[in-house]
This record gives sequence, structure tokens and C-alpha cells, in this order.
Amino acid sequence: MSVWLPGAPCTPRECVEATGVSVVTGVLGALRLTAVIGLLLAGIALAPFGARIPAGAVRRWSRWIVRAAGVRVRITGGAAPAGGLLLVANHISWLDVPLLAAVRPARMLAKREVRQWPVAGALAARGGALFIDRDRLRALPDTVARIAGALRSGAAVGVFPEGSTWCGRAQGRFRRAVFQAALDARVPVQPVRIRYFLADGAATALPAFVGEDALLTSVWRVVTARGLTAEADVRPVIPPHTRPDRGALARAAERATTDTREGSAGTDATSGARPAPAVHGG
Repeated sequence: MSVWLPGAPCTPRECVEATGVSVVTGVLGALRLTAVIGLLLAGIALAPFGARIPAGAVRRWSRWIVRAAGVRVRITGGAAPAGGLLLVANHISWLDVPLLAAVRPARMLAKREVRQWPVAGALAARGGALFIDRDRLRALPDTVARIAGALRSGAAVGVFPEGSTWCGRAQGRFRRAVFQAALDARVPVQPVRIRYFLADGAATALPAFVGEDALLTSVWRVVTARGLTAEADVRPVIPPHTRPDRGALARAAERATTDTREGSAGTDATSGARPAPAVHGG
């Protein structure tokens, strides 16, 4: 376990239910997986031209990745502001990254191990990810400085402050360190609450990538499931210097991603229809 990024107690056996979930055929699952990989490879090829690609195109591509996996996308709440922005969310699944990019394209803060992942690692590197060494406490000030520098340049930086994936039924505490970067750069914090639902509107932990779960196992569980919906609920932005310190800022962002606000205004990104009220999970 890292000295400053904790691990979650969630495990596939205890937290990720698969019973009662309708599944598609293995052939369709394979086709979905192929489509996801194809979109990721296209992203790697186009990454060198990232500065010239409109943000709207990146958001659409990010939605396509989630849709290619057979998961509907639902974005609720307001729009994320332009300019330097610390974009923070709770962390459940590998799907969270494209889902957050569908809200606003951002440079992601990622553990250095991600660089070695097939396909996704190359995409993260070319996309300007800020890699961190989670086992070196001395590297933390430099990491915060690099995040602040990116924020000052007008970029959005995406962070999952829990430091680990959780199943969604439980959630970890937001670590304070990354919020110091927002204070130093004098930029707002945009909280986003991520959740996953079944076709009947019940919250589900099936897309979670936790514990000893292998990435391919988690991916296959998602691409063979039927009727999944991924929701990113964009909460009210926290303006710069409205909290006295990084601890208060972290707690405010954490509360924004854990409250059970009902009736979020927003549209289904796949159909343009108003989302039906969802059953909220713990």
C-alpha cells in the first residue's frame, strides 16, 4: 500500500455482484471489446494533434468509448467552466476516465503503473497524463507543483482524490494534497459524482475495478453486461479561495460527490431525453 494513497477494502468477491445481471453473447462482447480497443488506438494516433482537436470532439470520442463498451452515458447537472480547473470525482471503474473526459477533457493524474498498461498506457502518456510515484512521499511536493503549473496554464486536470477505486456502495475519503494545487493556482474545483445503474434504475457495482480484479476481467464483465448506464453528475463548482485551506476544500468536494441529490437536471448523452429518476445507492 502506498504511504500517501490508500487502498480500498472493496474486493470483487464481496462487492461486485454479477448475479441477476442480464448478459449478452460472447460474440457481441468480443465485438464491443474490439470497438473499444479501436477507439483507443485512434486516440493514440490522433494524440499528437491534441491541441488542434476541438474539446467537443474529444468529449464525443470519450462518450463513444463508453458507448462502445455497451454502456449508456448520462451527463447531469451544469457545464464545467472553461480555463484552469481541478476536476475531481469519486473513483469506481476504468470507465471513469472517459466518463470524466466527456464532462470536460483534462490531463489526468495517474499512477506510474498505468504507463505500462497495453493501449491505455500509451494513450494516457500521449494525452499529457501527469504520472505519479505513489510509493515515494518525497515526490508529493513536486507532483503538487506540476499540477499547479498545468492549472495555471489554463488546463483542466482530472483527479480521483480517493487514491484508489471503490465499489461505489462505499466511498473513500478525499486526500488533501491535490487540492493544494488548486489553492496555489487560484482555480476553481469542479466536483463530479460518478455512478452506474442497471436497466431497471438500480445502482450497481458491476463496473467496479477493485482489489485483485484483473483489468481484462473487469473489462469483459462490462462489455458482456446488458443495460448498464454510466452517470456523471456535475455538481456546483467550488470557486477559488472560498475555503480556508486544502482540508476544508477536500471535505467540500467530497461532500459534493456523496450527497444523494434527487432529480438532477440533465440529458441522456445517447438520446437527448431527460433521465428517469434513479435509485440511489450508498
